[in-house]
This record gives sequence, C-alpha cells and structure tokens, in this order.
Amino acid sequence: MDRHPNILNAATNLLGICFVIIAGLKLTNSNSRSFADEVAWVAALLFILAVYLSYAAIRKAKPESWQGVWADRFFVVGVGALTLSTVILAFAMAPS
Repeated sequence: MDRHPNILNAATNLLGICFVIIAGLKLTNSNSRSFADEVAWVAALLFILAVYLSYAAIRKAKPESWQGVWADRFFVVGVGALTLSTVILAFAMAPS
C-alpha cells in the first residue's frame, strides 16, 4: 500500500495544530515563559518537509524511494517534536 497520501494528510493536519499552538501562545503572551513555541516551530518545519516530499512522491510517475523514506522520517520526528512541545506547554501552564 502506498503510504504517501496518508503522510500528506496527517502532516498537513498536524501542521495546523502546530500553528494553533504557536498562535495561541503568541496571543496570550505566554510564548516568553517557555520554549514550547520554538519546539512547535521545529515541528512545523518538519511537517512542511514531510508534506513536500510526500507530495513530490505522489506527483512523480515513478516515485523514488528516498522521498518516501525521508517523508516518513520527517513525519515521525515532527510528531515527536509536537509531543515535546505539548509536554513543555503543559508544564509551563500548570499552576505552581
């Protein structure tokens, strides 16, 4: 089964979640209290790379294997970065 469309869909959805985290922290002026927004920017960059490589693999008549492999890698590391951003955010927003 070709996984590229699945990566494309999931990465674009998670990219939107990254932007919600970044915008929410900026609007509440909470971005200076933690590194959650910086980690979310890293996750967003990784998801953008995963989207680009996944789309490139779909558009080619004969997709190259490196595009799919790197799309998978960027996606998985992006999920880890987004999870880390959420954990940092949870600890930063917890009442002391």
